[in-house]
Amino acid sequence: MTSTSTDASREEAVTAPRTPVAPRSGSARPSAARVPVQPVRGTAGRSSGAAGQVAGKPGQVRVAVYAEDLILQTGVVQQLRQRPEVELLSEADAGKAEVSLLVVDALTDVVAEQLRRLRLATSGRIGLVVGHFEAGGLQTIVEYGVAAVLRRSEADQDRLVHLITALANGEGVMPGDLLGELLDRIGALQRTMLDGRGLTLSTLTAREVEMLRLVAEGFDTSEIAAKTSYSERTVKNVLHEIITRLGLRNRAHAVGFAMRRGLI
Repeated sequence: MTSTSTDASREEAVTAPRTPVAPRSGSARPSAARVPVQPVRGTAGRSSGAAGQVAGKPGQVRVAVYAEDLILQTGVVQQLRQRPEVELLSEADAGKAEVSLLVVDALTDVVAEQLRRLRLATSGRIGLVVGHFEAGGLQTIVEYGVAAVLRRSEADQDRLVHLITALANGEGVMPGDLLGELLDRIGALQRTMLDGRGLTLSTLTAREVEMLRLVAEGFDTSEIAAKTSYSERTVKNVLHEIITRLGLRNRAHAVGFAMRRGLI
């Protein structure tokens, strides 16, 4: 009877998912806030073999799941454990994860701290499944290296696996409205921080872009000088600098370079 009870307790300890523990004050462990899912026996997430080795089928993405509470963690784990593309890692093997997935209600200061710790503790890429995403959260996820975001209301099995495989392939995933906000912020950054200094987000200055645009429209050196109020010597020097700095062959090559990057 005693042996049976002990075995049952061990079984329960292995199969029960765990939730993150708040970091202790003064703790030296940078990963104290991260507690990945514990694998269930008989699934693809099982770890076995010699110490330091992770068992899994070729082509599977090694994933560590983190969550604010047991309910959030269990929901995502139940979705992923059915998919052969995913190998759920134990807490001991979490450092070997290719993808770390954090599941939260909202992007709070506490979650931001968890993301910071997770970024320090893992070399894999980070994905976020979030219930409510407030304005201003975009800066936080960019700062802490989150490469993919999925709203919990849309987090069905297929979308979760798509997010994981995209991360494993070096890609990013983001809802359309967040992507639009990101592009708006990049545009604002260019306007407020770069344009005033005569720079662009590319390798060309605003003056260089203007002159290349005029070259593309068929104007010669004297015409460009007249339109830009620079001397012909300055125009020649600017265009020569572009060609030399970027390793291009001639003006036509410089125009093609700028057009391919959407600068003109």
